[in-house]
Amino acid sequence: MEIGRFLLGLCVFFYFYRSVSAESTCKLKAKFNLSGYKNVEKKKVVIGGMFPVHKRIASSDGNTSRVPVSSGCEGFNFRTFRWTQTMLFAINEINKRNDLLPNTDLGYVIYDSCFTISKAVEGTLTYLSGQDEAVPNYRCGTGAPLAALVGAGGSDLSIATARILGLYHFPQVSYSSSCSALESKFQFPTFLRTIPNDKHQSTAMAQLVLHFGWTWVGTIAADDDYGKYGIKDFKERVEEAGVCISFSETLPKVSSPEDIQRIVQTVVEATAKIIVVFSSDVDLSPLIDELLRHNVTNRTWIASEAWVTSALINQPNVSSVLGGTLGFGVKRANIPGLQHHLLDLDPYDDPLTEEFWESLFHCTLNFSRAVRGIPDELCTGRESLAKLNNTYLDVSQLRITYSVYKAVYAVAHALHNLEHCDAGKGPFNGRKECADISNFEPWQLMYYLKNVHFKVPHTDEEIYFDNGDVEAFYDIINWQIDSNGEISYVTVGRYNASAAPEDRMTIMNDSIVWNNEVLQPPRSVCSENCQPGTRKGIRQGEPVCCFDCIPCADGEISSTTNARECVLCSGDYWSNEAHDACVPKIIEFLAFGEPLGITLIVISAFGALVTIAVGVVFVVNMGTPLVKANDALLSFSLLFSLVVTFLCSIVFLGEPQHWSCMTSQVGLALGFALCLSSLMGKAAVLMLRAQALKAARARNKAAAKAAKAAAEAAANSGNPDVIVTNTIHNTDATPCAKPEIDTLTCAHQRAIAAVATLIQAIACTVWLIILPPHPVKNTSAQNIKIILECDEGSVVFICCIFAYDILLALLAFIFAFIARKLEDHFSEAKCVTFGMLVFFIVWISFVPAYLSTRGKFMVAVQIFAILASSFGLLTCIFLPKCYVLLVKPERNTEEMMRPRAKLGDGISTGTSASLATAATEVNATIASTAIDD
Repeated sequence: MEIGRFLLGLCVFFYFYRSVSAESTCKLKAKFNLSGYKNVEKKKVVIGGMFPVHKRIASSDGNTSRVPVSSGCEGFNFRTFRWTQTMLFAINEINKRNDLLPNTDLGYVIYDSCFTISKAVEGTLTYLSGQDEAVPNYRCGTGAPLAALVGAGGSDLSIATARILGLYHFPQVSYSSSCSALESKFQFPTFLRTIPNDKHQSTAMAQLVLHFGWTWVGTIAADDDYGKYGIKDFKERVEEAGVCISFSETLPKVSSPEDIQRIVQTVVEATAKIIVVFSSDVDLSPLIDELLRHNVTNRTWIASEAWVTSALINQPNVSSVLGGTLGFGVKRANIPGLQHHLLDLDPYDDPLTEEFWESLFHCTLNFSRAVRGIPDELCTGRESLAKLNNTYLDVSQLRITYSVYKAVYAVAHALHNLEHCDAGKGPFNGRKECADISNFEPWQLMYYLKNVHFKVPHTDEEIYFDNGDVEAFYDIINWQIDSNGEISYVTVGRYNASAAPEDRMTIMNDSIVWNNEVLQPPRSVCSENCQPGTRKGIRQGEPVCCFDCIPCADGEISSTTNARECVLCSGDYWSNEAHDACVPKIIEFLAFGEPLGITLIVISAFGALVTIAVGVVFVVNMGTPLVKANDALLSFSLLFSLVVTFLCSIVFLGEPQHWSCMTSQVGLALGFALCLSSLMGKAAVLMLRAQALKAARARNKAAAKAAKAAAEAAANSGNPDVIVTNTIHNTDATPCAKPEIDTLTCAHQRAIAAVATLIQAIACTVWLIILPPHPVKNTSAQNIKIILECDEGSVVFICCIFAYDILLALLAFIFAFIARKLEDHFSEAKCVTFGMLVFFIVWISFVPAYLSTRGKFMVAVQIFAILASSFGLLTCIFLPKCYVLLVKPERNTEEMMRPRAKLGDGISTGTSASLATAATEVNATIASTAIDD
């Protein structure tokens, strides 16, 4: 027993020794200089608060040769001071209620963060320590438990405080930290907020830009998490929709005139008329002042919720720069009794209120300082707040103020639910335990905060947290100039992130007044829209919104605005003149009814009629010597073939059909084959007769010389009565001459024509059976037209067939050319020669003319060639004959059909037109004469 007491005493000794030793080695490294409000005496629970009552910390000289002192703050912010008073008002209102925490009196500890991260951290550590000196990781104060921290103002501040509070699972409810980075429960497990997440605001801004068709915008962001994350989310959304960023600038957190000047220069030089700004009013204020000095107008500003209703930005004369601004404001509400609370201040209650009073009235409450002449005058403390038109007293746009109000009530309702937990039905430790309102852990209150659900007094708005966030609802606010020349905030639309995507944004376009008080939305594009008929051509090295409008090529269209590519029209369609629609191609063929078609029909019919008329003339004069001298059957076959060629040219007209394609080409080939083979037969006869007559003349010369020699011999012999007589007598003329002269008879001529035509007919039949001509749509010759034409089926076949006709024509020309010097009254060989020359000239000219034309004119050229060659043959072959038959009938005699004597050799040659009847006259001339001395 003695040993046990000894050991117990030894343990107590060592415990106290270690405690004293620890105390002797612990040292407070710094003392923070914090201002604010504190009321914890006789309070059951304490709620913390943090507000950026000042705009910045006071600058220090950076001297490290003396003990560092925590910096003070400067730049009193009346707007955020109203937020602070709203928290005090809400706590006082809750303490007076009987239905909410009726048995619990709330206290508060509120610190000024000075809109600076370091001050926010100082306040957080001090709050957690429970005393004025911050001792990290220790709760040194004794008294009411700490409930939650309402704050800490900007997103950067809340991120810093949330990291510290999260270590201790200490709840934090923010009223203005909207940065989307704070939604991560992995990094910030105990962070909640009564202001919507900025990802919804970024989406709403993007939708607003798209709503008005702006594709070229500039962005300006504060150099903090609020600005960076907000602009980043906005850019991602608009760039997905094809909007381009003209410029992207960052506002400095520390005053930098050079950076502000650079940003102003960028805004002035940029072509973008829409500028999206994600910044707090404090950071934006220097830029607005500089824009006013440069008188930068004709811009439309898109404001985030942090400055859209800020009096710090809405200064006198700012309307020329910011008039027409559109922005998003969080929910607005009226809070009964708040204005009375704001007016009911005692400037001597605490240093912060004293500073507020001095800043508001530009005086001092300290008599000793007034004597030294530091301020202008001495305050009485009884100055009237109600007579001032100040941001602090402006309760017309309670938005962030209302968010503060909701944050305090959220903590109060969570405490109420914790306090009124039914015994045995609690949520903790798995044993359904409840927490004690007088001694609870922060994580226990966090459970109730995450699951809180209540209605805000006076507005009945339901508040609950979904993963730490509340529902996103924004008013779309337009800065309009009222009758007094001042900016007024006019709600022109709503954005509800909880609604269906198509119903989220409602905006009244007609209610918006834009910059310079115009009613039409401004245009902000790098390049104007490319109209239908053009496509976008991207400029190298520039954003995709900067492009050139390139007209669509022929055959391509674009039917939409800002088309990226032109669409090629399908086979039977072509682009219209505007290149915005595909229209059916023009169907082209040489129609019967058009002027050219009618002209060709008339000419063809005229040629056929003339040919028939020639045939009629020959029939009428069938018994005359001239007609008899020409083989009538061959002449009529020649006339028939010309009628066929004249009429087949008409078949080339009209829309091509299967029958017309086959008939036109085959009829032309056979018609020319019959015509040319008939001429070839005639020319062959003429050539052979010319050769025969040449030989006959040689024989006659020889006979004449022999006769003369005999006569001379007889005379020399002294017998004057010798008479030499010709034993060959004339015979009647017949169509076919004697065989010793006419090697080819009429039958031979007809056989030549028939066989030559039959060969062509067989070739055409094979052609029609194997690869017949057929109609096709030619879409390649002319882009805008579909040319209906005949496809020959086989190029080889048609080349062979018409090469055969050319061969016949060439043979006829050669034969006629050889027989051209026959002496007669009527030289038919020369007529055939000239006819063939005309034929060749026409078809040689046809080839380049045909190849240089397109469409229906190719058919016209072909028809002209057919008609010209047919008329040439008709004229050269039959015009001289018709001239004799109709105009000079006196020459249509047997005498004129007889041979014409050739001077110089005393013999005659047969005529080319009469050799059929008088070919033997060369042997029937009187070769004998009486020789008598």
